[in-house]
Amino acid sequence: MPATKTAYAPPAWLQALPFAGVFALFFVVPLLFVVMVSFWDYNDYSIIPSFTTRSYVETFEGCYDQLPELCTILKTYLSTVKFCLIVWAITLVIGFTIAYFLAFHVQSVTMQMTLALVCTIPFWTSNVIRMISWVPLLGRNGLVNSALMNAGLINQPIEWLLFSQFSVVLAFVHLFTFFMVIPIFNSMARIDKRLLEAAYDAGASGWQTLWNVVIPLAKPGIVIGSIFVVTIVMGDFITVGVMGGQQIASAGKIIETRLNALQFPPAAANAVILLAITLLIITALNRFVDIRKEL
Repeated sequence: MPATKTAYAPPAWLQALPFAGVFALFFVVPLLFVVMVSFWDYNDYSIIPSFTTRSYVETFEGCYDQLPELCTILKTYLSTVKFCLIVWAITLVIGFTIAYFLAFHVQSVTMQMTLALVCTIPFWTSNVIRMISWVPLLGRNGLVNSALMNAGLINQPIEWLLFSQFSVVLAFVHLFTFFMVIPIFNSMARIDKRLLEAAYDAGASGWQTLWNVVIPLAKPGIVIGSIFVVTIVMGDFITVGVMGGQQIASAGKIIETRLNALQFPPAAANAVILLAITLLIITALNRFVDIRKEL
């Protein structure tokens, strides 16, 4: 029998080259431009391409005089991180619960896929529309206050339901829980159900099985979903502005304000600072699991 010829397979680096080119063109190069512009000088009329740390110095101007009290810019970034962590914790609990139900309580694969697709229905409309839909519900004369007053549970409208930190967190959770559900569900769907049966046969309780079997095996999905939520919330300024009544500051809002004033170097500097903080949070999440080894 004549030997069959094997098809030529190009090396791995050559196969990855087109994807690397797209990544470099649409991510690395723009990011380098942002970093470069953040070190340029500027005036009221133009950008001056000369190296300076003016934008970073002005960003934290006054912080040294106000120590140990936090300056405004640090309070803004800490407020953004606070929103991020709160939203991350809530979406993680809700997303994990929904994913667990889909993976282990829905037996039919067809029904699992159907219910997972149902989670995408809110994405058929704009984020802005879904966010603004809370206004007639939570407003002073909205449906929630009206229902509570008609039921005799309150005597006057609750003011903090809208244009508050509560409404900002609620809108974030509503908008971004889906980004936590799908990655966790994908990880849980790969778990062999016999592992759970073996744990129960060994005398483990439901919580022990969840903590020692399900959560460790679902870690890649948890980390991926967390990265999605963290990166989106950290850079968001529309939700904070609309649901906070333009009264709550955020890092994204600082960048928007700088851009509207045509102050591109300070906007770029704040973007770099925000990116650094986001990368620190993502690095901390990756300490729990090496996604490259788990996937």
